[in-house]
Amino acid sequence: MEQVVFITRHGDIPMGIGAMKRGAVDFLPKPFGDDELLAAVALALERSAEVAESRARLAKLTPREFEIFQLVIAGLVNKEISAELGVTLRTIKEHRGRVMQKTGVLSVAELVRLAQKAGVAPAQSGIATKVPYTT
Repeated sequence: MEQVVFITRHGDIPMGIGAMKRGAVDFLPKPFGDDELLAAVALALERSAEVAESRARLAKLTPREFEIFQLVIAGLVNKEISAELGVTLRTIKEHRGRVMQKTGVLSVAELVRLAQKAGVAPAQSGIATKVPYTT
């Protein structure tokens, strides 16, 4: 995921808000100081590193674990995932435990934040996708 620092000569507040909503790290109207630019670039680099680290953690998952990961972050509970995938509840619990262990998180909330940082969307309509990141 590319990090963007928006720089403009003719910017206004609505333009800045729009840029930030679309994911810009910072919005710098000209003229700006060297310190402002350096701070914005440093923040962009930090976020880029966070994205890479999050994606590396998710790359450890098998395709089935990634599928379960997407269903978990979509808000499904083990029983619903079991029914969705047609496997036993025990199997789902084992896979889910490995997802938590491999990604190094302790809660579903942390798992959701990890997905957001990596740019991974939850499964929609109970359909998970293939692992997007491989090592």
